[in-house]
This record gives sequence, C-alpha cells and structure tokens, in this order.
Amino acid sequence: MNQRIAEVKRNTSETQISVKLNLDGSGQSRLHTGIGFFDHMLDQIARHGMLDLEIDAVGDLHIDGHHTVEDVGIAFGQALHQAVGDKKGIRRYGHAYVPLDEALSRVVIDLSGRPGLVMNVPFKSGMIGSFDSQLAYEFFQGFVNHAFVTLHIDNLRGDNAHHQAETVFKAFARALRSAIEPDPRAAGSIPSTKGSL
Repeated sequence: MNQRIAEVKRNTSETQISVKLNLDGSGQSRLHTGIGFFDHMLDQIARHGMLDLEIDAVGDLHIDGHHTVEDVGIAFGQALHQAVGDKKGIRRYGHAYVPLDEALSRVVIDLSGRPGLVMNVPFKSGMIGSFDSQLAYEFFQGFVNHAFVTLHIDNLRGDNAHHQAETVFKAFARALRSAIEPDPRAAGSIPSTKGSL
C-alpha cells in the first residue's frame, strides 16, 4: 500500500489552518488550536485512531471558537480524503463503542464517498472548559462534508459533558481506525459492488 499521508492548508479571513496527517502512524500528535479542550479531543483522535496528526490553527477566538473548530474539521476532512486515496484494499466500514465512567458512545462510519452526518449527543452542559459543546457537531459536519464519509454518532448515556465528548471522540477514532485499515482478504480491490467509492 502506498504511503497514506496528506498535508492541507486552509486560509480564510477568519482562520489559518495547517493539517498534516499520516494514516499509518503511531498515534503521535502536535496540536495548537488555541482551545485546550478541543486539542485534548483531537489528541484522542490521533491516539486511538493510530494516526500521526499535526494541526496548527489561528482563528478569531476573540469572537468565539466556532470558525476555528469548524475549519479544523474541514481541513482534517480534506486531509483524510487525500490520504485515503482510491480506497483499494481497505475495510471501508468501522464502528466502536467507548465507555468512560457513566458515559457510553457509539460511532459508525462508512467511507462511502457520500457526506452524511447523524449525531445524537444530548450534552449535559453547554461549555466544557472554554469549548462550546455545540461545536462538536460543527467539527464533525465540516469533517464529513470534506472527507465524503457517512458518520453516525450516538451518545447512549452520560451525565458529565466532558465524559460524553471524550467517549464520542474516542469512539470516532476507533471506528475510523477500523475503516481505514487494510483488509488482507481484499488486497487491491475497492470495497464496493460499484467498483468505485
């Protein structure tokens, strides 16, 4: 399998984002978004997805975190789309359940070539540190729109918003890791009856 790496830069009047991604990494990360809890969640993606991930983001945080979080999702989605290539020989689908104390989340992903997000996460708090919990949706919406994946996210239970978010991001990482893994029984073939994804 070819090297599955990508580098994306996204510059707008609101944000300047740089993403470096290696799908076959060892879970290393270097993350600077200016939002501590968001960096913590991105680190979960790297660590549990076994991705090497570098993100530098400068955004209009004097307004709020919305543009920064959404644009990081967009750039990360673009990087994933580039790095995964033609999807020959991968599993395509992945799912994971992750608990953290009282919280439990399930994430299911399909590298379908079609963007779609269904997210049911009733956060018990509006803010997690300096992170607006509503921005989790904006991150994943930006991601799916530019990664061209279908993503279903459900927080099945949880009383603590930090725990809810952490189980979501960890389950996303684990599901993504499964979906991008090489399938030794399907080497060289595209996992679709259409012949393309």
